Amino acid sequence: MRRFQKLSIPVFPMTDRKKITPLSKLGEFGLIGHLTKDFKIHQASTVKGVGDDAAVVEYKGKKMLITTDLLVEGIHFNLVYTPLKHLGYKSVIVNLSDVYAMNGHPRQVLVSLALSAKFSVEAVEQLYEGIRMACEKYKVDLVGGDTTTSLTGLTISVVAMGEVEKGKLVYRNTARVNDLICVSGDLGAAYMGLQLLERERKVFNESGEGIQPDLTGYDYILGRQLKPEARKDIVESLHDHQIVPGAMIDLSDGLSSDLIHICRQSALGCRIFQDRIPMADETGRAAREMNIEPFIAALNGGEDYELLFTIPLNQHDEVRKIKDISVIGHITEKGAGMKFVTVQGDEIELQAQGWDSFGDEQSASGI
Repeated sequence: MRRFQKLSIPVFPMTDRKKITPLSKLGEFGLIGHLTKDFKIHQASTVKGVGDDAAVVEYKGKKMLITTDLLVEGIHFNLVYTPLKHLGYKSVIVNLSDVYAMNGHPRQVLVSLALSAKFSVEAVEQLYEGIRMACEKYKVDLVGGDTTTSLTGLTISVVAMGEVEKGKLVYRNTARVNDLICVSGDLGAAYMGLQLLERERKVFNESGEGIQPDLTGYDYILGRQLKPEARKDIVESLHDHQIVPGAMIDLSDGLSSDLIHICRQSALGCRIFQDRIPMADETGRAAREMNIEPFIAALNGGEDYELLFTIPLNQHDEVRKIKDISVIGHITEKGAGMKFVTVQGDEIELQAQGWDSFGDEQSASGI
């Protein structure tokens, strides 16, 4: 009989239970900052590490962008109403959006999956069909990834890599006093699409009779939630008009939360105006139908994947020439605070009330 060699196993001290801190106390970005604050940069090629939409590394004289996102079943998506093809498409888009938010251009993606036994080959084929469609539309290459088993459903991890032209790289922390605050597209649609899907899911589950969902007339907000697009066109238009944003971020967590990121990292304040925030008619109609203040959906709803950016005041006339961009406010000194100005003229301090992965009250569908 073969005898096993006796091993000397180190004994680690037990954690002091009195010092246990819930994740919700720090929140997503607080946790990232807490865990990475002691990490030093060892490589000269690392230009920007943790703290922006993408990391920046320099390779053979070029600035390369690298970003990653996780999508977890029951947290970021619900397969009751999310088609797998749409989910595959969205999983790529949310990463490409981060590259565009650095004023860059995505080139490659890596896709890794953790799959439970409930998924068939045909189901995974549907997921990859959506991934392929996104790669085709945005001209990026799928160059690898990984697969493994899961006990709890589906997890998707995507890494996107891209590059940025010399002198065009944009961070979150480079806004300047008197910069104009601009946003692409319209806001709140993805959030209201999610609210509609969740409402109809609950009606279906509680009816006992299998009442089919009524989604008539809400194609736009449903599309914004289930199949968003990254704003490649805005980055290209800014380039064509020779506008380099002062600071930029993509709207994944909500206007209020993401604008606060820019202000805090730039050590500045802001004023944005309710009557300048763009919103689609369908979004407002859905909000009123569900007794939600439309501007609350625009401020705090996430997953629009529009671009929020600042530009110098002297470029106001030029940016107005670009279709689908709204000027919603301006950057102020830090002491002026971060203010939302209502149509009545009241000033309200902005609060980060958008999506937080470790918040105390998160639904199983992403908001």
